[in-house]
Amino acid sequence: MTLGEALAAARQKIDRLDARLLLQYATGCTHAELLASPETPVIAPAAAQFAEWVERRAAGEPLAYLVGEMEFRGRVFQVSPAVLVPRPETEVLVEEALARLRGIPVPRVLDLGTGSGIVAVSLALACPTAELVALDLSPVALAVATNNAGRLGARVDFRESDWYAALGEESFDLIVSNPPYIAAGDPHLAGDGLPFEPQMALTDGADGLACIRHIVAGAAAHLKPGGWLLFEHGYDQGEASRNLLTAAGFKAAQTFPDLAGTDRVSGGHL
Repeated sequence: MTLGEALAAARQKIDRLDARLLLQYATGCTHAELLASPETPVIAPAAAQFAEWVERRAAGEPLAYLVGEMEFRGRVFQVSPAVLVPRPETEVLVEEALARLRGIPVPRVLDLGTGSGIVAVSLALACPTAELVALDLSPVALAVATNNAGRLGARVDFRESDWYAALGEESFDLIVSNPPYIAAGDPHLAGDGLPFEPQMALTDGADGLACIRHIVAGAAAHLKPGGWLLFEHGYDQGEASRNLLTAAGFKAAQTFPDLAGTDRVSGGHL
């Protein structure tokens, strides 16, 4: 089988771009080589790996889990089924967080539910003077995050914790989080590869706001005067998030859209 034949066969089952990327990962060829030399033979081990990946992708498994990595803000992060697949919408959380850190010489930042570490690592690299603490309930997720920080040269203090439980009386200039915010029974959980992702990182098992309520309620005890709380949420949770922030005493509660114009991140300050 040649590169061209393998690609043509895969495109009968999966998206064209996915097929090309999987073939590149399986064979080690570049996109340019694939275009210039489609007649190149594919060795048996690579062909077997590619065929397996195509079947798994056709069954809905995220491409990032198959190849073990995903790009976020121009950097490649390692991922596994223990963590969510990084999504471009989360870049809004990082950008708004960085805007709040400007002018603070040595800011202390807390990332709740860090998962693969994309937010904490991105903030640490973009703001080298910051002291980052990142928490997660899953030790397996923390292992992935720690590996990403080490590979990318980010200084982050990772800890196993059920939300704020391990913090004692520590306080921060900024708290960020991308918590589980999909309601139990939401049809989205059955599609777009979500059945393969860790469910406890996707849904709170309730109305989608349970974790957000907990984060908002506990934030004041761990924020310095004037400190900010920012968190990602669902497309229809902006108003509810602002109401929760206001009720908890936060000022200037507001919601920030993603590039598609969808409500994505809400926050406020003490």
